[in-house]
Amino acid sequence: MFQNDSVRRQIDFAEIGFAAKAPAERTLTAMRLPIPGQELVALIVAVSFAAGLNVYATVATLGLLGHTGVVDLPSGLQLLGSWWVIGVSAALFGVEFFADKIPAFDLIWNALHTFIRIPVAGVLAWRATEHLSPRDQMIATLLGGLVAFAAHGGKTAVRAVVTPSPEPLSNLGLSLGEDVVSISLTWLATKHPYTAGAIATVLVVIIVLAVRWVWRALKRLFSGAAGEMRAEGT
Repeated sequence: MFQNDSVRRQIDFAEIGFAAKAPAERTLTAMRLPIPGQELVALIVAVSFAAGLNVYATVATLGLLGHTGVVDLPSGLQLLGSWWVIGVSAALFGVEFFADKIPAFDLIWNALHTFIRIPVAGVLAWRATEHLSPRDQMIATLLGGLVAFAAHGGKTAVRAVVTPSPEPLSNLGLSLGEDVVSISLTWLATKHPYTAGAIATVLVVIIVLAVRWVWRALKRLFSGAAGEMRAEGT
């Protein structure tokens, strides 16, 4: 009888020890498991586009999702789940929420953030692919930077066109829309990376085509003006 009780206690202690270790082991396993290659590419494209629109909202959203356990971030992005990172990102998002909606000042704000949004998107891509080879990491970083550059460039170009408008609603509506897209696309990337990546890719293509159209229109405009000036001079 005493022998059976001793054996039973040993089994109970072993089960308790296993139960205590299991969550930690599962967490370490989740941190170490790399995201499949194609999903990782889609995730990088979507998150980079979101960062190009609003980098603070993107980082804060990723951090909250990781901290609350809604999603297992890649091991290189686990730092985003720190309350310090979340708090600072959320505070800066609050500043941008108002600064980005002030006509004229938003152009200065966006110009300055050329040196923040694009590099941060590259760093996020680099950290998310730390389990890959240095060459693949560099490719991922360039991809993230280029996608963020397209999103940021498109946003800045549209603002430059809309800002001179005398009514403030268009500028306000654009800014709110960008905030919603940034947060929604970041969340979608963690749940449905292929869908989010496809949406971001379509938006990048639209931006590139729009920029080309605007550039050609400006060239025709200036060419026509130059021709008229030459005609008047003769």
